[in-house]
Amino acid sequence: MDYTMSTQRKCHTPEQIAGKLGTANRLLTEGETVADVCHELEVAEQT
Repeated sequence: MDYTMSTQRKCHTPEQIAGKLGTANRLLTEGETVADVCHELEVAEQT
């Protein structure tokens, strides 16, 4: 089956997004790099 980018995307609820942003903020203030935070949250660095 041929999948396009739109069928592979995950939909996140506003609560999940807020949680990821809070986690990202905490990790960044602890000195983690943006690349490390993105890897931890399983998001693309471009996101």
